Amino acid sequence: MNLTIVEYPDKKLREKSKEVECFDETLHNLLDAMYPKMINTNGIGLAAIQVAQPIRALILNIPDEEGNQPEENLLEIINPVVIEAAGETIYQEGCLSVPQFYEDVKRHETIKINYQDRDGNTKTLEAEGLLAIAIQHEMDHLEGILFIDKLSYARRKKFEKEYKKLQKERKQNA
Repeated sequence: MNLTIVEYPDKKLREKSKEVECFDETLHNLLDAMYPKMINTNGIGLAAIQVAQPIRALILNIPDEEGNQPEENLLEIINPVVIEAAGETIYQEGCLSVPQFYEDVKRHETIKINYQDRDGNTKTLEAEGLLAIAIQHEMDHLEGILFIDKLSYARRKKFEKEYKKLQKERKQNA
C-alpha cells in the first residue's frame, strides 16, 4: 500500500474521521503501511486521515533516549476516547501535514484514554509528557483540527504568511 501524506491546506484534513467498526485485513494493511510512512518522514505520530483515510485510527512511536523508534514500541490506537485529562503544558509541536513549521501549543499534561487495538480489544492507557501531547495532537486530527488552529489570531496570521512563502519556495525548487 503506497501512502501519501496529505498536506495543509488540503480540505481532507478538516474531515471528521468515522469510527472503525471492522477490524479486518484492510485495517491491518493500512496500519502496517502507516508505520514506515511515519518513520520515513521523521514523524512520531500519524493519524489515518493524514494518509487520506477518514477513520478513527492513529499510530505513535515516541523515540527512546537514543532517538530510536523500534517497531516493538509502536502504539496503534483505534477509536480513542479521553476519559481523564489534567494539568497544562506547552510544547513546541510540528506536523507531517504542515511541514517545516513548529509552534508552541498548550495541551493537557496527563491524559487517560480508552481505545481499541488492531483486533478490536478494548484497552486503557495513561500518558504523560510527550506521549500525552502526541496522543492529543493525533486525536485532534480525527476531529479535523490541526495544531495551527490552536494558535492565537496574531500567530495564525503570521503562520499563514510564512507558510505561503514556504510553499512558493518549495514549488520553485521542485
